[in-house]
Amino acid sequence: MELSVIKGKVLTVRGHRVLLDYDLSALYQVETRILKQAVRRNISRFPKDFMFELTNEELENLRSQFVTSSSGGNRYLPFAFTEQGVAMLSSVLRSEKAVQVNIMIMRAFVMIRQYHTDYKDISERLDSLEKEMNVKFSDVNDALNFLISPEGGRRALIGFNREEPE
Repeated sequence: MELSVIKGKVLTVRGHRVLLDYDLSALYQVETRILKQAVRRNISRFPKDFMFELTNEELENLRSQFVTSSSGGNRYLPFAFTEQGVAMLSSVLRSEKAVQVNIMIMRAFVMIRQYHTDYKDISERLDSLEKEMNVKFSDVNDALNFLISPEGGRRALIGFNREEPE
């Protein structure tokens, strides 16, 4: 399994990067109902910042973003697991496959976080450069406007003036 596959399944819901229960169950190679059952049996391990259930509106919004069919599908609203919730799943799903998948998922979350950090640094540098260039171009623009203006064009002539004979 490649990290890019996992990164492609990470969504942003309610301002959190999450993986949905049906994507996780596919990665763990277990049925979604088994995963949800294990979570419900250990619900005290999953506070609201680790896992939450999507609302109908959020689910419809996700469906419209990915243009998926509304026929068939889920009978129940999916669970969304944050990075910490996915880490907690390894203590609930005790198979070797779950451990290996969790390691890959944690690496994917770290890569996504690093990407966003790098993007933020580059964005800040570009903003700084843009401000600096705006100041410089503003000065050049002011000087050109002065030279073009009527009062800017009237300067004393410099050089040798030869008097015309009368």
